[in-house]
Amino acid sequence: MIRTVGCSIVVEVQTSARLVLQVGSADLPTKDGVLERTEELAFSLDGRPVEAVSLPAPHGGRWHVLDVDPGRFECQYQARLSGRLPAPSLRPGEDISYLHASRYAESDRLFAFARAEFAGLGRGHELLAAVREFVNGRLYYLSGWSRPTDGAVDTLLAGQGVCRDYAHLVLALLRALDVPARMVAVYAPGLSPMDFHAVAEAAVDGQWWAVDATGLAPRSSLVRIATGLDATDTAFLSSYRGDIRMLEQYVTAYSDGDLPVDDHRGAQALG
Repeated sequence: MIRTVGCSIVVEVQTSARLVLQVGSADLPTKDGVLERTEELAFSLDGRPVEAVSLPAPHGGRWHVLDVDPGRFECQYQARLSGRLPAPSLRPGEDISYLHASRYAESDRLFAFARAEFAGLGRGHELLAAVREFVNGRLYYLSGWSRPTDGAVDTLLAGQGVCRDYAHLVLALLRALDVPARMVAVYAPGLSPMDFHAVAEAAVDGQWWAVDATGLAPRSSLVRIATGLDATDTAFLSSYRGDIRMLEQYVTAYSDGDLPVDDHRGAQALG
């Protein structure tokens, strides 16, 4: 499978700020799989190139960090990826760190609810499918409705949200059921309307499997950008020490040929 992904981000930097971007496809080991990538990433301020410091993000992915003065800041990214990777293996300690309640996935507050709703299902793929079907059936996808501060409990009560809200509720329910679960920001060929996308990953039998309760794009076509406990770790742009205003955001993601069919019921790793 060959996938072409990219984004264009334009912001007005109103006062000097530190910008942290996560837009490049994640670097992943290619053991037992082949993934080839060519990419271009460029930053500019008022039309002049600016350099970023590239750092590994704590949960996987790449931070690009820039200190910029006021002006028009632009980020342009494009990548072409071919091949596939196997389901990532659970590394030592991940089964503990991804069981914790977090800012947007309040598994501690959903403990009793999850145990009652999914009693008797164990912690295997049957449970992942049941949680996915529950969230898909419980929520209504409504673009632009939810607030940036909403967590899984807010989403459950509201009954609607966007992809990050679906993912947060999946994370919270699975962690409440003692299944390690994490958030993944992705490029999603087939997504409509096109944007950055968010899904969950859950650990079963020592490997990470994708869970997308929205069902908006086939999981095998997804391209990982960033991974973390929740949206706190996976934002495509964060700013500190100054003020910025978003002017433009444009995302592209498509696959050469027909997209794979995905009923979102069986086990499937990220593309």
